[in-house]
Amino acid sequence: MASVSTNDFKNGWTIMVDGNLMQVVEFQHVKPGKGPAFVRTKIKNVRTGSVIEKTFRAGESVDRVNIDKREMQYLYKDGSDLVFMDNETYEQITVPPESVGDLSDYLVESETAILLMFGSEIVGTELSASVELEIAETEPGIQGDRVSGATKPAMLETGLTVQVPLFLESGEKIKVDTRTGSYISRA
Repeated sequence: MASVSTNDFKNGWTIMVDGNLMQVVEFQHVKPGKGPAFVRTKIKNVRTGSVIEKTFRAGESVDRVNIDKREMQYLYKDGSDLVFMDNETYEQITVPPESVGDLSDYLVESETAILLMFGSEIVGTELSASVELEIAETEPGIQGDRVSGATKPAMLETGLTVQVPLFLESGEKIKVDTRTGSYISRA
């Protein structure tokens, strides 16, 4: 860990504050008319996602942490765990589903994801904005039931349920937004 001054903060930096990994969301240098300058920040706990406001003295030293972004390919599910392979070293790692959060709802075999790692601990995940998934099960569209904008639930191959238009059937591939979990279009 490198020690940096609060005067050098940049949005997106990850720092160690009171033993917690925190990401700088927003910061502002303040020089009041009276008294010493300070840096007002909004920082997000990387592990829990909670955002707090914290004030640092100007010039105070904090530890900057390097978060390693590793491109991994999802291979298969081993019991409840997920098995990923590093695309550079071909090393396989087993990951508990709680480490990747909702990402597991969008993963199919051979899908690529970026795992944010601090040492050997996974502290975050990134996936493309949309993924193509197959509809595993949905009710058939009823003839004459073509109300504009009407939707029905559809279970996808990963077990995720999304609302889709009435004309879609089981076996079709659709695009799903990974940020909102909503249907975008046919694939």
